[in-house]
Amino acid sequence: MSPVREPAEGREAEKRDERGSAIVEFVWLGLLLLLPLSYIMVAAFEVQQAAYAVSAASRSAGRAFVLAPDRASGYERAHRAAVTALADQGVDAAHASVRISCRPAPAEGLSPASSITVVVSTTQPLPLPPEMLGDVRPQITVDSTHTEPYGTFREDRS
Repeated sequence: MSPVREPAEGREAEKRDERGSAIVEFVWLGLLLLLPLSYIMVAAFEVQQAAYAVSAASRSAGRAFVLAPDRASGYERAHRAAVTALADQGVDAAHASVRISCRPAPAEGLSPASSITVVVSTTQPLPLPPEMLGDVRPQITVDSTHTEPYGTFREDRS
């Protein structure tokens, strides 16, 4: 007795031709993994841009205040310097806040041995928000603090 053999066409019909399916699987997996990674990278870059902007704004505002001839013009110059620094980095100054405080006392802002602290904060909206999160765009708050000493051996300008 000889073993029963199936016809040759039956065996070939059972085998599927899988040539080219690896490329399709690679493309789908690439899309599923790379799209979220790309979104995370773009969001991180946007937040980093805002972080650079508030850092430069607080430093510029502190320097502008210290170089002003009096406290009144110091507040105005500091605010303009912060707005300019934010605009240079492409951050909307409408969402930013600038707080200036003087130590040891607010009335002694440009006195010898005093220091000026500037806090600049802004909210950076995340790019391309998914619609499933609702109408409110997700935002991240970024702030920076800079303290500029007036100097011990300078004249009193307050």
